[in-house]
Amino acid sequence: MQEKRDSSPSSLTHHDAPPTHDSHPLATPPPAPSPPSGPPPPPNGGPKAWLHVAGSFMLYFNTWGIMNAFGVYQTYYESGALFTTSSSSISWVGSISAFLLLAMGVVAGPVYDRGHLRFMLVFGTFMVVFGHMMLSLCSAYWQVVLAQGVVVGVGAGVLFVPCVAILPQYFSTQLGTALGVAAAGSALGGVIYPIVLFRLIGSIGFPWAVRVVGFIALGTLIVPIAVLEMRVQPPKVRAAIDMSAFADLYYVAFVIVTLVAYTGLFVIFFYLPYFAEATHITNHALATYLVPIFNSASLFGRTLPNMLADRTGPLNLLAPAAATSGVLMLCMMAVRSQGAVIVVALLSGFVSGALIGLPPLGFVALTRDKSKLGTRIGQGYALVGLGVLASGPSAGAVLGVGERLDWQGLWAFGGVCTVVAGVGYAGLRVARYGVGMGKA
Repeated sequence: MQEKRDSSPSSLTHHDAPPTHDSHPLATPPPAPSPPSGPPPPPNGGPKAWLHVAGSFMLYFNTWGIMNAFGVYQTYYESGALFTTSSSSISWVGSISAFLLLAMGVVAGPVYDRGHLRFMLVFGTFMVVFGHMMLSLCSAYWQVVLAQGVVVGVGAGVLFVPCVAILPQYFSTQLGTALGVAAAGSALGGVIYPIVLFRLIGSIGFPWAVRVVGFIALGTLIVPIAVLEMRVQPPKVRAAIDMSAFADLYYVAFVIVTLVAYTGLFVIFFYLPYFAEATHITNHALATYLVPIFNSASLFGRTLPNMLADRTGPLNLLAPAAATSGVLMLCMMAVRSQGAVIVVALLSGFVSGALIGLPPLGFVALTRDKSKLGTRIGQGYALVGLGVLASGPSAGAVLGVGERLDWQGLWAFGGVCTVVAGVGYAGLRVARYGVGMGKA
């Protein structure tokens, strides 16, 4: 027989309490707390954010910094000490490496979006270091193409994606400044690596000089491996190709103009020291030091214009930078003294820094749907890389072979391409933003 339950007030427990209005089965439950609308905004400063700038600085140091040193390799290969071939063929080594640096973004971008940042940093570091170690063993042209052109180029291309992608997670209002400081790493690499090569090739030989460069790359790339981490996971994996971008005339025009600019710009990257030595304007030592002189000026060209772009917009700076770079290359046709070549190297280095550092901000400004920004930057740089791929070999073909090298034609080729790009940037700025003096 079931025991009768005591219902006196004193016997009511917590679980037996009579239902209140809030606990009535038909009562509306309180609303659940709304989930956060999205990731918190970038901190725009603080130790962790600037630590990521330092890590990105080291990535630039070992990507564009290594590419900026190719003028020293071009001059050394021209001497015939390692192999004998034409200037155009030698330029293919640097052009392939620089092209892969830009084009690998199409493949590496989606890998980054899946959160594999650490794998990319380790893989890219391995390829850059391994490529230099293999280069130290090379004795034939095709071996150099594979080791320096392909292996180092692939490694640099994988590392270049985090250079651009990681900082927008930590900066928004100061993004131009952060990117400018990070991009200065490429200029510093372009100063240190040529000096290391020049000083060591004569004392310990080319193989060990290249190995030292590989060890420097390994040591400095430990920094981004240790400190870089993704603050937020991208909401979705970007597509490798955004076909809708080709219907955006401003985007297409910006890519084409930048391709033309880089076709001209890399002429002076590759041929400045060789020109100074081959025409007997300078001796071998000073010709080699023109590369760090050029890149030391680009240190300021990669930082100051980017800082200014936060206020003026990138297109207001890209147009005069490209036009000035082209005019300076045309001025190389009249250079006959050491003082003149050093002045042109300094001025060209500064404006070249702007042409390297500002295009990412141009892609940001011209992309309305920021969810597609990564894809558009990746495929845009891959297309721009075609200009880099064509630049050195085309310039070498213009220069020719033998005793009568066409230096006038070489500088005309580079100068005209870059001046045309300056006009193109100005036209795009007017078409997109009008003729006013506002931010563009």
